[in-house]
Amino acid sequence: MGLSVLIVGLAVFLGAHSFVTFRAARAEALERFGKAYWLMFALASALGIILMAWGYAQYRLTGWIDVWVPPRFMRHITITLMLPSLILVTAAYLPGHIKRRAKHPMLAGIKLWALAHLLSNGDLGSILLFGSFLAWGVYARIAIKRREAAGEVTNIQQAGPGWSNDAVAVVIGTFIYFAIGFSFHPVVIGVPVFGG
Repeated sequence: MGLSVLIVGLAVFLGAHSFVTFRAARAEALERFGKAYWLMFALASALGIILMAWGYAQYRLTGWIDVWVPPRFMRHITITLMLPSLILVTAAYLPGHIKRRAKHPMLAGIKLWALAHLLSNGDLGSILLFGSFLAWGVYARIAIKRREAAGEVTNIQQAGPGWSNDAVAVVIGTFIYFAIGFSFHPVVIGVPVFGG
């Protein structure tokens, strides 16, 4: 049951986020529904997250299926990769050198997060969850590149106010990293990150 709910949640969330890459259909939906489109998008995203979280939790409790057993050292690679992942996601909201160099830091951070977790989780539910996000991240990046090549969008990223925003991104990203590692992950996910 949990695995099925997880899959439905993934379909809803990633389906909504993939729809935006179909620019003609998105433009038509915006014209037809106006501001209600954004409400529907937000509701679909929230519903997808709830279904994914609930389904994954139920799967972990009642239907765990091992596919392969990752070597123990992979866990340390995952923990290491999560720091740049969170800094990239934070930098997406702070124009600066990191954002300019990464071009699409949110997508880069999500792909790194997904890859990091695939390396240390060999069960079916985790492979579906993180593998789906990694595949979506790759697809979304390719879609943006095609739009850029067609001149539909220009990716002009200014450096921003020197290195100050980059420093802020690193500090905030690092804070989030330790907050997740010491509080969220062991309490909500039930898996200790540091010293586990």
